[in-house]
Amino acid sequence: MCGRFVITSAPAAIRQLFGYADQPNFPSRYNIAPTQPVPVVIVDEGARRFRLMRWGLIPSWVKDPRMFSLLINARADTIQDKPAFRNAFRRRRCLVPADGYYEWKAGGSRKQPYFIHPAGGGPIGFAALWETWTGPNGEELDTVAIVTTAARGGLADLHDRVPVTIAPHHFARWLETDETDTEAVMALLGPPGEGEFVWHPVSTAVNRTANDNPQLILPIAAEEVEAPPPAVAKPAPPKRAARPKISADDSGQGSLF
Repeated sequence: MCGRFVITSAPAAIRQLFGYADQPNFPSRYNIAPTQPVPVVIVDEGARRFRLMRWGLIPSWVKDPRMFSLLINARADTIQDKPAFRNAFRRRRCLVPADGYYEWKAGGSRKQPYFIHPAGGGPIGFAALWETWTGPNGEELDTVAIVTTAARGGLADLHDRVPVTIAPHHFARWLETDETDTEAVMALLGPPGEGEFVWHPVSTAVNRTANDNPQLILPIAAEEVEAPPPAVAKPAPPKRAARPKISADDSGQGSLF
């Protein structure tokens, strides 16, 4: 799956790779989480454009988003069949720029986070789908979900799902939603090849969405991975004043204790 990702490349480098006309200026992000605004590249009237969308797709037919599950990922194997995704797959495919993402490997008493990024560095494009949800008062919200597929090779040791990465020479095929050959588009939704990505363990500080700094992607030592989480001492409960005994004569009176 993909539940957190990172954007560290300069806006100019991302603009050059994805070829959109807009010139947004945005800071590096080291812990992007669901429901936050994320950069998205779409095709609008034949031109690539940069947009900000909420991460967590809401299908247009949803009446009340509060009663609908948060869809941050779309499985490639069911993307053409699921009602939440099939229309977006045909008409609203997009790319999410990123420089890497996090995954949590189960084991021991806690899950260990890993930072996964391209072996050669530089930004990449996650395959994604977008929808515009319209509320009862006419308000509009653009939302997006990242496409995932079954992991293979070393990445499968971390998690059984990985985000789909579209190679730059396939950007046009994925983004051009007048593409009638869906089989050709589906062929893009495979896992990365062996050696395309590398990874290393990182601090559990990434678990808190409030943390967003360059230290989150730095590798930690092997002994830190194996060490159990530090014990947190519980503070002693405050001493309470002795409760006075209430005699039969006091039973009809109010008490502050």
